[in-house]
Parts: sequence; structure tokens; C-alpha cells
Amino acid sequence: MAATDARIASRLPGLLRRAAGLLGSLLAVGGAKAIELPENRAEALYHVYKGGGVTADGPALLVRKSLADKVSLSGSYYVDAVSNASIDVVTTASPFKEKRTSYDLGIDYAHRDSLMSLSVYQSKEPDYVADAFSLDVSHEFFGNMTTVALGYTRALDKVSKKTEASFSDYAKHWQYRLGLTQVLTPSMLASANLEVVSDDGYLGNPYRAARVFGATVPERNPRTRTSRALKLRVIGDLGDRNAARAEYRYFWDTWAIKAHTLEVGYSRYVGSDWLADGFTRLYKQNDALFYSDNAMSETTYISRNRQLSAFRSFGLGGKLSYTAKRVPGQYEMKIVGSIERIRFDYKNFTDIRTGEAYKFNANLLQLYVTATY
Repeated sequence: MAATDARIASRLPGLLRRAAGLLGSLLAVGGAKAIELPENRAEALYHVYKGGGVTADGPALLVRKSLADKVSLSGSYYVDAVSNASIDVVTTASPFKEKRTSYDLGIDYAHRDSLMSLSVYQSKEPDYVADAFSLDVSHEFFGNMTTVALGYTRALDKVSKKTEASFSDYAKHWQYRLGLTQVLTPSMLASANLEVVSDDGYLGNPYRAARVFGATVPERNPRTRTSRALKLRVIGDLGDRNAARAEYRYFWDTWAIKAHTLEVGYSRYVGSDWLADGFTRLYKQNDALFYSDNAMSETTYISRNRQLSAFRSFGLGGKLSYTAKRVPGQYEMKIVGSIERIRFDYKNFTDIRTGEAYKFNANLLQLYVTATY
């Protein structure tokens, strides 16, 4: 099973593209439009994440095509080749390598002021298989000035252990989404999104160990968890082909974790063919109820997963897009490169090799070619 860091990293490229794409759309349009299907698009991407002893890299492909101006079909393929020598691994086991592949198929249907989307997803690793389907509906009101979105995802994970053939377990996930987007002025857009996730089943890592009185024991996590996240965002067109955004996200769950994320970004066209984006992100969370760096008593639940500890991170990133070819009304091709530097500082997770609080830097790089047609 790949490390949590690698899994988070594998999702970052898509998240970054969506954020930057929203800024780019605002710069290009600068106002409200009737609801439309996503653009016909083809993308080829290569990503690399390196940090904390984990390296994850691989290609990704995306193709989207609309039919009769009412239906859009999409498919994507993503690969992570993970080399894992994270602190969890090197202090309790041997470094390993594995590959994760994922597939995503989707269909969108536009009817009047509504857009309905259905997608299915599968991700495979040697000891972890995740399947999910999602349904989303968005509707525009008040002359396309207000958009309300509802979403639901149902997922099932199958967990195994390479070193123990008899080990087999599962995790079920239910995710509910509610979003509101409002055009405030011809140059300003605001949104609020609420997400609720309910988990049931095996919510740990069969390879991870905790510490009790200095001795290693298998971690024991609760088999249920409910989390909520509220995200607020404002995007503004500053004029002269400049845009800025600010967003805040608050997360809390039944494991007593509370987290805050603050991000600001800026986007600017340079000439007619270059678009530059920059952003910075701050993240801070407290630890889970049952987390302990080295427990001094035996409890029902115990974990030394550093992602459940108190820590903070700081990220700084940038992206540069170049429009290589453009034929108005026919197609447009862009070459895009982005990089992000992230610093992680853990408050109560000790590097047992040094006896000091653990910290590390990570880099995320992505290069891709995207074409609309």
C-alpha cells in the first residue's frame, strides 16, 4: 500500500489544474454564461512527487468529447510508480516499490440550466483496490448568476497485505457535497462548498506500527469516522488580464481533528500567449484523540500515523502556460509546466533516528500538453 504522502500527491496535479483553470476562465470570460458542457479536450501529463523518502511519478491521459451538444463523454488513465522509503517504512520495515493505476469514465448531460454528471472510478495497487461511482447535479438560477450543485460518491476499498496472505478487509465511504457559486459583480465570483464524508471499515494501514512504552505494536484505528469540510473562495478579475483568488477551508471530524487551510493565488497574462499563475498555501491541524508518539498506557485505539498528528505545512507554487497553436473556433493547444515546494513540520511526531521532531521538504512537478477542439 502506497504511503499517504504519495496518495495525496497523486491527487494534487488535478486539483492544481482545476484551480488554475478557474482563474483562466475568469480572465478569458469575465462574466456569466449559460450552462454548457465541458469543452472537448485532450491532455497528456507527466508528474513527479518527491519528499520524505517517497518518490511517485508517472503519466496521465484525459480525453473528453461532446455529442450533439447535450452529452459529453470522458475517460482518464493515471499511473503512479511509487518508491517508498518514508520514515514509517525505514523505521519499521524495508523500502519497497509498487505501481498504482487508476481509470475514470464519465458522462455529462446538459438540459436547459442543469448539468448532470455520472462517473465511475477504479484504482489498483498490489494490496489495495478502490472502486467508486459519483453523481453530481448543478443548476443555474437568476439569469445564470447563481449556481447550486449537489454531489454524491459511494466508494468501496479492498485491503490486503502482501506479507500476510490471510489478511483481508474493506472500507466503505459515502461522500455528500453541496455547493453554491454566486456572481457578485461582473468581475467577482464567490463560492461556498460543504462536504461530508462517512467512513466504515478498515481505516488504517496494515503495515504501520504504533509505540507503547517504547515497544512497537500494530496500530488500531476506530472502524468508523465522519468528517466535514467547509470551503469558501473568492475570485476577482483585477482588470488588464489579471486575476486573484483567496480561499479558506475548515475541516473537522469525529476523531477530534480540526484543520485550517488558507490559500491565495494570482494569475496574469503576459502577451497573448503566456499565462503565469502563482500561489501560496498554509495548513495547520491538531492531532487525533488516539494519536500518540509513544503511549504511556494501553488503550483500545492507538496510532502513530503522522498524518493524524499535529503538524503544519507551507506550500509555494507556480505555473506557466504557453499557447503553442490557436485557430479561433477550431482548436487551441497549450504547453503547461508547474512546480510546488512544500514544507512539513510535525509537532509531536519524533524521528526515532534522531530523537527530534520530524520535518521534511517535498517537491511536486507536472508537465502536460492540453488541447481543446
